[in-house]
Amino acid sequence: MAENYKKWSELPYAGENEPPHNPEEPYAGSWPDYYIRNKPPGRFTTLSGRPFRLDIKPPASIDWDNELKKVKHAQNHLNPKQVTLAEYWGTGVASKQWTPIIDKLIDTYNVTAPRAARILAGVATGMNDAFTTAWYLKYRWNVARPNQLDHDFKSLLCTPRHPTYPSGHATVGAATAEILSYFFPAEQERLRELAKECADSRLYAGVHFPVDNEEGLRLGKQIGSIVAAELESQDNVRGQTIDVPYRESHHAKLAPPPYKQAIEYPFDSKCDSSTKNPFVRSNTKQPKPKLFF
Repeated sequence: MAENYKKWSELPYAGENEPPHNPEEPYAGSWPDYYIRNKPPGRFTTLSGRPFRLDIKPPASIDWDNELKKVKHAQNHLNPKQVTLAEYWGTGVASKQWTPIIDKLIDTYNVTAPRAARILAGVATGMNDAFTTAWYLKYRWNVARPNQLDHDFKSLLCTPRHPTYPSGHATVGAATAEILSYFFPAEQERLRELAKECADSRLYAGVHFPVDNEEGLRLGKQIGSIVAAELESQDNVRGQTIDVPYRESHHAKLAPPPYKQAIEYPFDSKCDSSTKNPFVRSNTKQPKPKLFF
């Protein structure tokens, strides 16, 4: 299928004069995984060697002009709740808001110390695999961001310095929700709601197309399911399954709301590209990215 879409590495962001010079971790897609294998690049298998296809549409099959219309419509009709969601989930890295959710579940279900460590390890390594897979696809497919397709477009938040498809927030959010749902099946519905809210927030921020989020959720759910299946297959020294999922609901009060950072930090809000907010612009020059996938 022909690549009939515009490339991230070839177009300036709105408010800039040259294509992106400072890509975010362009080689992260080649970093080691814990529960899946991507060797040679593009051939994915489980730890047992079973091949599988990533559950995501190829970008050439997507109408990106229509996706841009949806982004612009969303930005022109933002309500206060959507602004709050964009700012909350968009503060810090994509894994940041999931940390207090994990801690709340561990506390609410009175999880023992060894099991808490196992839950934290399972989620963290699953997040790694979600990120490396998303980053592999981002730089392999090299799809342009909304503000690269229309230089009059101003996003609510700063546009990240990496290709748009798929959304990292959506991918890691869905993977995290799926892994946590394995340990805490009684909380599955709420966890999936939070993953979708996290994904939708990137549309409200104006930095992702709807399809970035929709397909990122699908991909993350697939990766999370693979991680959960591997965890479920693991035994202790007596041949017993290690995990005993918490099936009786303790009705954990998982934030948000409130939409307040559990760990406050004065993040730098400056960005180079045009936004709706009066950020100070920087013109630091960095080497031009080299795409290799």
